[in-house]
Amino acid sequence: MKFLKMQGLGNDFVVLEGPISVANEVIVELCDRRTGVGADGVLVATRLDDAVQMEYWNADGSVAEMCGNGLRCIAQLAMGKGWVAPDGFIVRTASGDHAARRVGDGLVRAFVGTASTLASDVSSCGVNFHAVMIGNPHAVTFVDSVINAPVESLGPEVEIDRQFPHGTNVEFASVLSRDHVELRVWERGVGETDACGTGAAATVFAAHSRGDVDARVTVSLPGGDLVIEVDGDSVWMEGPAVSVFSGTWPAT
Repeated sequence: MKFLKMQGLGNDFVVLEGPISVANEVIVELCDRRTGVGADGVLVATRLDDAVQMEYWNADGSVAEMCGNGLRCIAQLAMGKGWVAPDGFIVRTASGDHAARRVGDGLVRAFVGTASTLASDVSSCGVNFHAVMIGNPHAVTFVDSVINAPVESLGPEVEIDRQFPHGTNVEFASVLSRDHVELRVWERGVGETDACGTGAAATVFAAHSRGDVDARVTVSLPGGDLVIEVDGDSVWMEGPAVSVFSGTWPAT
Protein backbone atom coordinates (compact mmCIF):
# COMPACT_ATOMS: atom_id res chain seq x y z
CA MET A 1 0.00 0.00 0.00
CA LYS A 2 1.65 3.21 -1.20
CA PHE A 3 1.39 6.31 0.97
CA LEU A 4 2.52 9.92 1.09
CA LYS A 5 3.42 11.67 4.33
CA MET A 6 2.21 15.29 4.40
CA GLN A 7 1.98 18.01 7.00
CA GLY A 8 0.40 21.38 7.55
CA LEU A 9 2.15 23.38 10.30
CA GLY A 10 3.33 20.15 11.91
CA ASN A 11 -0.14 18.57 11.92
CA ASP A 12 0.93 15.46 10.00
CA PHE A 13 -0.91 12.82 8.00
CA VAL A 14 -0.49 9.56 6.16
CA VAL A 15 -2.18 10.20 2.81
CA LEU A 16 -3.56 7.37 0.66
CA GLU A 17 -4.96 7.56 -2.84
CA GLY A 18 -8.50 6.23 -3.12
CA PRO A 19 -10.82 4.64 -3.64
CA ILE A 20 -9.54 2.35 -0.90
CA SER A 21 -10.93 0.71 2.23
CA VAL A 22 -8.71 0.84 5.31
CA ALA A 23 -9.48 -1.06 8.52
CA ASN A 24 -9.43 0.89 11.78
CA GLU A 25 -6.61 -1.22 13.17
CA VAL A 26 -4.47 -0.40 10.12
CA ILE A 27 -5.09 3.31 10.67
CA VAL A 28 -3.92 2.97 14.27
CA GLU A 29 -0.83 1.03 13.13
CA LEU A 30 0.04 3.61 10.47
CA CYS A 31 -0.25 6.50 12.93
CA ASP A 32 1.83 4.90 15.69
CA ARG A 33 4.93 7.05 16.11
CA ARG A 34 7.08 4.20 17.45
CA THR A 35 6.12 1.24 15.27
CA GLY A 36 4.35 2.84 12.31
CA VAL A 37 4.79 5.75 9.94
CA GLY A 38 3.70 8.19 12.63
CA ALA A 39 0.92 10.72 12.11
CA ASP A 40 -1.97 12.60 13.69
CA GLY A 41 -4.35 10.92 11.25
CA VAL A 42 -4.95 9.22 7.91
CA LEU A 43 -6.33 10.97 4.83
CA VAL A 44 -7.74 9.32 1.72
CA ALA A 45 -7.88 11.43 -1.46
CA THR A 46 -10.07 10.22 -4.32
CA ARG A 47 -10.21 11.92 -7.70
CA LEU A 48 -13.72 12.73 -8.90
CA ASP A 49 -14.90 14.07 -12.25
CA ASP A 50 -15.07 17.67 -11.09
CA ALA A 51 -13.67 17.62 -7.55
CA VAL A 52 -11.61 15.72 -4.98
CA GLN A 53 -13.07 13.62 -2.19
CA MET A 54 -11.41 13.68 1.23
CA GLU A 55 -11.90 11.14 4.00
CA TYR A 56 -10.22 11.47 7.39
CA TRP A 57 -9.54 9.28 10.43
CA ASN A 58 -7.92 10.34 13.70
CA ALA A 59 -4.90 8.49 15.04
CA ASP A 60 -7.13 6.39 17.31
CA GLY A 61 -9.08 5.11 14.29
CA SER A 62 -12.15 7.27 14.85
CA VAL A 63 -13.75 9.06 11.91
CA ALA A 64 -13.62 12.87 11.88
CA GLU A 65 -16.05 14.99 9.92
CA MET A 66 -13.47 17.56 8.89
CA CYS A 67 -9.80 18.53 9.28
CA GLY A 68 -8.59 21.96 8.18
CA ASN A 69 -4.90 21.14 7.84
CA GLY A 70 -5.83 17.87 6.16
CA LEU A 71 -8.04 19.77 3.73
CA ARG A 72 -5.09 21.91 2.63
CA CYS A 73 -2.91 18.81 2.23
CA ILE A 74 -5.52 17.11 0.04
CA ALA A 75 -5.83 20.29 -2.01
CA GLN A 76 -2.05 20.49 -2.45
CA LEU A 77 -1.89 16.81 -3.45
CA ALA A 78 -4.69 17.20 -6.01
CA MET A 79 -3.04 20.25 -7.58
CA GLY A 80 0.35 18.53 -7.68
CA LYS A 81 -1.11 15.51 -9.47
CA GLY A 82 -2.93 17.68 -11.97
CA TRP A 83 -6.35 16.46 -10.87
CA VAL A 84 -7.67 20.00 -10.53
CA ALA A 85 -6.93 23.53 -11.72
CA PRO A 86 -5.05 25.47 -9.02
CA ASP A 87 -7.15 28.61 -9.53
CA GLY A 88 -10.20 27.03 -7.91
CA PHE A 89 -11.78 23.64 -7.19
CA ILE A 90 -13.89 21.73 -4.67
CA VAL A 91 -12.84 19.28 -1.96
CA ARG A 92 -15.76 17.12 -0.84
CA THR A 93 -15.80 15.99 2.81
CA ALA A 94 -18.24 14.47 5.28
CA SER A 95 -19.01 18.01 6.46
CA GLY A 96 -19.77 19.34 2.96
CA ASP A 97 -18.02 20.94 -0.01
CA HIS A 98 -15.00 23.19 0.48
CA ALA A 99 -13.70 25.58 -2.17
CA ALA A 100 -9.90 25.74 -2.39
CA ARG A 101 -7.20 27.37 -4.50
CA ARG A 102 -3.47 28.08 -4.55
CA VAL A 103 -2.50 31.53 -3.26
CA GLY A 104 1.28 31.19 -3.22
CA ASP A 105 4.15 28.73 -3.26
CA GLY A 106 2.95 25.90 -1.02
CA LEU A 107 0.08 28.02 0.29
CA VAL A 108 -3.60 27.10 0.04
CA ARG A 109 -6.71 29.17 0.71
CA ALA A 110 -9.76 27.09 1.58
CA PHE A 111 -13.28 27.45 2.87
CA VAL A 112 -13.32 25.90 6.34
CA GLY A 113 -17.09 25.92 6.73
CA THR A 114 -20.14 27.63 8.14
CA ALA A 115 -19.73 28.20 11.87
CA SER A 116 -22.35 28.29 14.60
CA THR A 117 -22.29 28.59 18.37
CA LEU A 118 -24.57 27.40 21.13
CA ALA A 119 -26.87 30.05 22.58
CA SER A 120 -24.92 30.04 25.84
CA ASP A 121 -21.46 29.13 27.03
CA VAL A 122 -20.70 25.64 28.27
CA SER A 123 -19.11 25.07 31.66
CA SER A 124 -16.82 22.05 31.98
CA CYS A 125 -14.39 21.28 34.80
CA GLY A 126 -15.18 24.70 36.26
CA VAL A 127 -14.14 26.58 33.10
CA ASN A 128 -16.40 28.39 30.63
CA PHE A 129 -16.11 27.43 26.97
CA HIS A 130 -17.63 28.73 23.75
CA ALA A 131 -19.10 25.72 21.93
CA VAL A 132 -18.53 26.14 18.19
CA MET A 133 -19.54 23.79 15.38
CA ILE A 134 -17.64 24.21 12.13
CA GLY A 135 -17.87 20.82 10.46
CA ASN A 136 -16.70 19.28 13.73
CA PRO A 137 -17.18 20.29 17.39
CA HIS A 138 -14.95 22.69 19.31
CA ALA A 139 -14.85 24.06 22.85
CA VAL A 140 -12.95 27.35 23.00
CA THR A 141 -11.75 29.08 26.17
CA PHE A 142 -9.74 32.29 26.40
CA VAL A 143 -6.73 32.48 28.72
CA ASP A 144 -4.11 35.06 29.65
CA SER A 145 -1.23 32.88 28.46
CA VAL A 146 -1.30 29.74 26.32
CA ILE A 147 2.11 28.73 27.67
CA ASN A 148 0.60 28.16 31.11
CA ALA A 149 -2.75 26.85 29.86
CA PRO A 150 -3.77 23.44 31.30
CA VAL A 151 -3.94 21.79 27.88
CA GLU A 152 -2.69 18.35 28.91
CA SER A 153 -4.73 18.14 32.11
CA LEU A 154 -7.98 19.86 31.11
CA GLY A 155 -8.04 18.98 27.41
CA PRO A 156 -8.74 15.25 27.79
CA GLU A 157 -11.37 15.89 30.47
CA VAL A 158 -13.34 18.36 28.35
CA GLU A 159 -12.92 16.19 25.23
CA ILE A 160 -15.14 13.48 26.73
CA ASP A 161 -17.52 15.72 28.71
CA ARG A 162 -21.02 14.33 28.19
CA GLN A 163 -22.22 17.78 27.14
CA PHE A 164 -20.43 16.87 23.89
CA PRO A 165 -22.02 13.52 22.95
CA HIS A 166 -19.52 12.90 20.13
CA GLY A 167 -16.54 14.36 21.98
CA THR A 168 -14.96 17.70 21.17
CA ASN A 169 -11.74 19.43 20.23
CA VAL A 170 -10.57 21.84 22.93
CA GLU A 171 -8.96 25.23 22.26
CA PHE A 172 -6.98 27.41 24.68
CA ALA A 173 -6.58 30.86 23.13
CA SER A 174 -5.01 34.19 24.05
CA VAL A 175 -5.99 37.36 22.15
CA LEU A 176 -2.78 39.36 21.63
CA SER A 177 -4.31 42.10 19.47
CA ARG A 178 -7.26 42.64 17.16
CA ASP A 179 -5.47 40.78 14.38
CA HIS A 180 -3.37 38.26 16.30
CA VAL A 181 -4.35 35.27 18.44
CA GLU A 182 -2.12 32.66 20.06
CA LEU A 183 -3.53 29.13 20.32
CA ARG A 184 -2.95 25.61 21.61
CA VAL A 185 -5.32 22.77 20.74
CA TRP A 186 -6.21 19.42 22.29
CA GLU A 187 -7.59 17.42 19.34
CA ARG A 188 -10.34 14.87 19.79
CA GLY A 189 -8.94 11.37 19.28
CA VAL A 190 -5.35 12.60 18.99
CA GLY A 191 -4.19 14.79 21.90
CA GLU A 192 -2.29 18.06 21.67
CA THR A 193 -1.12 18.78 18.12
CA ASP A 194 1.17 21.39 16.60
CA ALA A 195 -1.75 22.91 14.70
CA CYS A 196 -5.47 22.52 14.04
CA GLY A 197 -7.07 24.36 11.14
CA THR A 198 -10.68 23.99 12.24
CA GLY A 199 -9.59 24.83 15.79
CA ALA A 200 -8.04 28.08 14.59
CA ALA A 201 -11.20 28.84 12.61
CA ALA A 202 -13.49 28.09 15.56
CA THR A 203 -11.36 30.25 17.86
CA VAL A 204 -11.36 33.29 15.58
CA PHE A 205 -15.10 32.89 14.98
CA ALA A 206 -15.70 32.84 18.75
CA ALA A 207 -13.37 35.81 19.36
CA HIS A 208 -14.96 37.77 16.51
CA SER A 209 -18.44 37.02 17.87
CA ARG A 210 -17.30 38.48 21.20
CA GLY A 211 -16.01 41.61 19.46
CA ASP A 212 -12.42 40.89 20.49
CA VAL A 213 -10.84 40.65 17.02
CA ASP A 214 -11.24 41.92 13.46
CA ALA A 215 -12.44 39.81 10.54
CA ARG A 216 -8.93 38.77 9.40
CA VAL A 217 -6.64 37.33 12.06
CA THR A 218 -3.26 35.62 12.21
CA VAL A 219 -3.38 32.61 14.51
CA SER A 220 -0.03 31.51 15.96
CA LEU A 221 0.13 27.82 16.85
CA PRO A 222 3.13 25.75 18.00
CA GLY A 223 3.63 24.63 14.38
CA GLY A 224 3.37 28.07 12.80
CA ASP A 225 0.85 30.66 11.63
CA LEU A 226 -2.52 30.39 9.89
CA VAL A 227 -4.56 33.30 8.57
CA ILE A 228 -8.27 33.03 9.36
CA GLU A 229 -10.93 35.23 7.80
CA VAL A 230 -14.53 35.53 9.03
CA ASP A 231 -17.34 36.71 6.75
CA GLY A 232 -20.63 36.45 8.61
CA ASP A 233 -20.87 32.79 9.57
CA SER A 234 -18.46 31.69 6.81
CA VAL A 235 -14.82 31.07 7.73
CA TRP A 236 -11.79 30.79 5.43
CA MET A 237 -8.17 29.86 6.10
CA GLU A 238 -4.81 30.36 4.40
CA GLY A 239 -1.78 28.28 5.23
CA PRO A 240 0.91 25.86 4.02
CA ALA A 241 0.71 22.20 3.07
CA VAL A 242 3.89 20.23 2.45
CA SER A 243 4.82 16.75 1.21
CA VAL A 244 7.43 15.15 3.48
CA PHE A 245 8.19 11.69 2.05
CA SER A 246 6.56 8.70 0.37
CA GLY A 247 6.74 5.00 1.09
CA THR A 248 5.04 1.62 1.05
CA TRP A 249 3.20 -0.01 3.94
CA PRO A 250 2.87 -3.84 3.98
CA ALA A 251 -0.62 -4.97 2.96
CA THR A 252 -2.62 -6.45 5.85
